Amino acid sequence: MNWYLNVMKNYITFDGRARRKEYWMFFLINIIILLVLSIVDGVLFGGTAILSGIYALIQFLPQLAVSVRRLHDTDRSGWWILLGLIPIVGLVLLVFFCLNGTPGSNRFGADPKA
Repeated sequence: MNWYLNVMKNYITFDGRARRKEYWMFFLINIIILLVLSIVDGVLFGGTAILSGIYALIQFLPQLAVSVRRLHDTDRSGWWILLGLIPIVGLVLLVFFCLNGTPGSNRFGADPKA
């Protein structure tokens, strides 16, 4: 849960680097919360995605920021995130998010594992 809270503290911080664990733990906790909210939406509102929609809007900027910081950890510009808008080609981002970060400092900052 600390990984999730650390990302939320850096709500829209696009500079720096995010290690793999930070990105994937945030992603996992986000998915779990969205699933729970979807179930609650189904029970309370008959399937209308009110709570999960509001949560998704709130989480848009932190998810974007941690994704950009993850790309920075692999020594890529945050503009690579735009590949996600292209069907099929956007899967390249999944590969980038799974790669190890560059060891030591890079142009985006110090190694977060150090």
